[in-house]
Amino acid sequence: MIRASDFGRGDVVMIGDEPHVIENIVVQKPAARGTSTFYKVRFRNVQTKKKVDQAFRGDDVLKEADFEKREIQYLYSDAAGYTFMDLTDYTQFTLPAEDLENERPYLTDGMEGLFSLVSGDKILGIELPPVVEMKIAETDPSLKGASATSRSKPAKTSSGLVVLVPEYLSPGEKIRVDTRTGLFVSRA
Repeated sequence: MIRASDFGRGDVVMIGDEPHVIENIVVQKPAARGTSTFYKVRFRNVQTKKKVDQAFRGDDVLKEADFEKREIQYLYSDAAGYTFMDLTDYTQFTLPAEDLENERPYLTDGMEGLFSLVSGDKILGIELPPVVEMKIAETDPSLKGASATSRSKPAKTSSGLVVLVPEYLSPGEKIRVDTRTGLFVSRA
């Protein structure tokens, strides 16, 4: 059993008899004394891909789904979907683009450090590392004399993700991006 206060993005829990992946959590802390914190959670049903929104108090509990984590590598994408390789037995599998709605912007060819969530023989989804390295494809030219604490500018990465970066960065540089928030962390 897992308490709502311990929920994390990517956790797989049972709602009814079906496994659901936690996609998003919004924490609402009360202003008044004596009231509890609310956790508004968006789940995605693993089988039907249907999204479910529910609210919980911090001490509410849900049953954890029975699954295994396997290390995988992202290989490439094509019309069929996104192809990965299981690094334990070297088998390849393809997931459709709609199953990877939140993960797609962070995937780069040959990327390692990913995990697949497997229950029985069925792949429930993938888990990204907390921080990924990405290459800046497009951004305004760097400004001479810009400091690390100055303003931000938008930069488009090679995967198409747009991130706000400091003004001193230029196209071709590698950056580190937090996959949970989509924010710039540092220069790689």
